[in-house]
Amino acid sequence: MRRLYYLLTILLLSTSAFAQERKVQNKPYIDLRPLHFGILVGVNIQDVEFCNVGPQTVTLDDGTETQETILCDADRWDPGFTVGVMGEVRLSKHLALRLTPTMHFGSKHLVYRNLSKLDEDGMPTETRQNLKNTYIALPLNLKIAAERFNNYRPYVMLGVSQMLNLTSKSQEMMQLKRNDTFIEVGMGCDLYLPFFKLVPELKFCYSLTNSLDTDHASQLIDVNLRKYAQSVNSAHAKMFVLTFYFE
Repeated sequence: MRRLYYLLTILLLSTSAFAQERKVQNKPYIDLRPLHFGILVGVNIQDVEFCNVGPQTVTLDDGTETQETILCDADRWDPGFTVGVMGEVRLSKHLALRLTPTMHFGSKHLVYRNLSKLDEDGMPTETRQNLKNTYIALPLNLKIAAERFNNYRPYVMLGVSQMLNLTSKSQEMMQLKRNDTFIEVGMGCDLYLPFFKLVPELKFCYSLTNSLDTDHASQLIDVNLRKYAQSVNSAHAKMFVLTFYFE
């Protein structure tokens, strides 16, 4: 009898707790719109993954040739800024197609370590470059949402993005291509507020093609910089973006 009493007590408490979880829904019909628009702001951190060539033949100023090994790496994450607009088409109760023209302002910090030239401490000499990148992105994403519960609704997204690098040609050591294609995966949550919908989202972007401008080395006026540009033969840009949509 005592066990039955405990069981009924737990059942009543669980039912009461479940009932208290239900709240009045804000904007109950906002997801029924066939088409809607919004704005977005956020932050990004950019990175790039290099494939180093290893030893290379370098021509010195006196015309002699030597072998040098230079390793290039992005040694830190620098924060950037993201802003854009959004248009979303409702496909079904759980699916939506989203187009978000966006601008990403940021940079990649590169370090070149020359293993063939050591400093007084016996460490490879280092040369650094701050590679600034401003992208205009045109992502097309499929949004897969769960059932709405109270005033939140989690989702995952997957898509592709065509990006245009607005960084002008320079005489710096490394340069990325002007056009690139990225795949995007991420997750977010629709938060239904009394007057609008706020959507925080975290996504990862990775370039599907070689992001490196392989012709840049031959265009450098300073021939001493070419060994740095030629130290890698391919690169893949990547980016983490934390975005806040206002719908």
